[in-house]
Amino acid sequence: MNHEELELVDNNRLNVIFKPGETIRKQGTQMTHVLSLNSGLAKLYLEGIESRNSILRIVRPTQFIGGPGIYLDQMHHYTVVALMESSVCFIDLNTIKELFRRNHSFAEEFMKDFSRNTLNVYNRLICLTQKQMPGRMADSLLYLFEDIFRSDHFPMLLTKQDLADLSAMSRDSAIKILRSFEHEGIIRFSDKELLLADHDALKRISRIG
Repeated sequence: MNHEELELVDNNRLNVIFKPGETIRKQGTQMTHVLSLNSGLAKLYLEGIESRNSILRIVRPTQFIGGPGIYLDQMHHYTVVALMESSVCFIDLNTIKELFRRNHSFAEEFMKDFSRNTLNVYNRLICLTQKQMPGRMADSLLYLFEDIFRSDHFPMLLTKQDLADLSAMSRDSAIKILRSFEHEGIIRFSDKELLLADHDALKRISRIG
């Protein structure tokens, strides 16, 4: 973006700090801003029937949080909740649309990011519909270790229910599978973090489904 476009954004944005567990945006509400996660971590999920949620992805800095509502119905089609203290930039929706009209390179990069996220959701949909529960949990853990935290250990910011929602299963089923992974020496739990002890074994479970 050039200086004029940066100034346009700067004049039509606001920064908000969210504490862990606070709702950043709510499914079904009107979309007035596009979000950029500047720091922290958040979960993005669909609210289903009877309070059953499906986590679509974990949002890292610095990613835009938009959605199909930008040009369809100006509605939020999923909920976003902070997993840790997070700084979020709210950019006026009309400002984003104006940038799309002015700056085709910016619009193209925005759509590339949106397309990557959509493709990741498609890939996760294949996992959730075609694999058994151990394979789904293995995929979810590999996603967290490799794509989100990029480490062989991560802080327990997600609850057991979050891991269940990420893997499309009940909380009881998720706990049972996690305990079996721990018993087999694949992962290790503590009150503060989850450790990957046997990457090859987790990969193998993911592969065979």
